[in-house]
Amino acid sequence: MAVIDDPGARPIAGAALPAGAGSGLPGAVLLDKDGTVLQDVPYNVDPDRMRLAPGAARALRRLGRLGVPLVVVSNQPGLALGRFTPEALGPMRQRLGELFATHGARLSGFFFCPHHPEGVVPRFTRTCLCRKPLPGLLRNAATLLHFDLRRSWMIGDILDDIEAGQRAGCHTILVDCGNETEWVRGPYRTPEHVVADLDQAARIVVRHLGGTVRHAERCRVEAS
Repeated sequence: MAVIDDPGARPIAGAALPAGAGSGLPGAVLLDKDGTVLQDVPYNVDPDRMRLAPGAARALRRLGRLGVPLVVVSNQPGLALGRFTPEALGPMRQRLGELFATHGARLSGFFFCPHHPEGVVPRFTRTCLCRKPLPGLLRNAATLLHFDLRRSWMIGDILDDIEAGQRAGCHTILVDCGNETEWVRGPYRTPEHVVADLDQAARIVVRHLGGTVRHAERCRVEAS
């Protein structure tokens, strides 16, 4: 599983799509963690308190059958705010992967931003390019996992997720479960779809990516 422990410490301003993007690379499904895949428990890294959000189990079963990368991209400001340490993320990542596997899906990568401009831990206290709504996490994921952002879908529960996805060139779906309370609009903050839970989002993704995946598989067979 690809993990970026401190993505903001790397020069990602010029991160681009992998070579050949748009000419054979697959799309991926990029998922916000808290409030989208998991029930939203602020600053939680305790595996015993991790619960799938409504509709997430069915969604993972649908998405797992697609065979495309499933990637979690998550702001984790609790690191900068001193709520937990980097060591606490290991068991959380492991449990997240187990939840995916239980429902027939594979977690291809977990990418997180540890920063906050008003933090108390100096290492993580700064503005950065990886904190959503900026697209650094998504671009890093595409570069390291070799998928095409333009064929990918970003799913999240607030408009910052949507903005990050659109800035990266992804299709976007907002899970309107009540976590977006400010509704600050902007050029990148209008989702293509608005749904009630992750399963409804997964149905949309399957309709769009399913045919593309089957076509790619046929091309590989014919070329072999």
